[in-house]
Amino acid sequence: MQPTSRALRRRLPAVAIACGLLAGAALQNAQAADAPGKITIMVGGITKLIYLPAKLTEQLGYFKDEGLDVELLSQPAGVDAENELLAGAVQGVVGFYDHTIDLQTKGKDVKAIAVFGQVPGEVEVVSSKSADTIKSMADVKGKTLGVTGLGSSTSFLTQYLAGQHGIASTEYTMLPVGADASFIAAIKQTRIDAGMTTEPTVSRLLQTGDAKVLVDMRTVEGTRAALGGTYPAASLYVQDAWVASHKAEATKLAHAFARTMEFIHTHSAEDIAAKMPADYQKDKALYVTALKASLPMYTADAKMPADGPATVLKVLSAFNPSVKGKHVDLARTYTNEFVSAK
Repeated sequence: MQPTSRALRRRLPAVAIACGLLAGAALQNAQAADAPGKITIMVGGITKLIYLPAKLTEQLGYFKDEGLDVELLSQPAGVDAENELLAGAVQGVVGFYDHTIDLQTKGKDVKAIAVFGQVPGEVEVVSSKSADTIKSMADVKGKTLGVTGLGSSTSFLTQYLAGQHGIASTEYTMLPVGADASFIAAIKQTRIDAGMTTEPTVSRLLQTGDAKVLVDMRTVEGTRAALGGTYPAASLYVQDAWVASHKAEATKLAHAFARTMEFIHTHSAEDIAAKMPADYQKDKALYVTALKASLPMYTADAKMPADGPATVLKVLSAFNPSVKGKHVDLARTYTNEFVSAK
């Protein structure tokens, strides 16, 4: 039976309300889709000076200037941060560029969209108690060498440096000891004879006399002597799939970091330290000293150094079983597109 005209008049307001609610919900959904959501970035040790640009960008307010809601998390080892990215738990990682090469050989498409370090910023230090027997990497046979984690960038660099002296990775032991306080403890407790770490840990160990420098990769000169070229390291890398669907956010992130690199190159170590959180600087004088030693490692514009990717591939091809003998398309491991975008 067809409804009467009176019944229709009673139903019309209800239908209009329902349509209005549906339209409102659709509008809200559209606005939510257009609004940039939170971007979570995992940093492979947020207090390390090699990754200082991440926190400094936040402190300077550059993320907010770009209209971004960025959350920075910390994971001591870069290899663990990489796993968080692949699992989709974070949108980006501030870690070593070499992960993008390693992952490509495993069928994972990841690329660096901003580069902070033109060199590793890593230093192989030797315990003062072992300094008489370890004068260079040629003397590490039978020794225990500290790295942040097995399969990490420090482990590949360690193997390469030893390999340059004809010492196979089976002739010494690599012990994962993390960074910062745990690395210092490993040196003090003589659990490692030498190890690879970064600032400010290096300066702290030198200040206390617990360690000495064996190989210094904080400068371009030192890195070229050790590795044969620049070695882009600290960078922001993301999954290709995320970039494809978030080009605007990728551009804003790259621009924020490029501004930070410019800030670093136009300010003193003291000025930069003043912008960093107080709890990062338990000893402010030491922090500034460490930062001064680290300044040469930073890029000026967040772009990839032209000769860098080939050097990294050379090192990984020598000792990373995932990369050795594999074809790698370096052009797919990084891009300057977003840093350069207007």
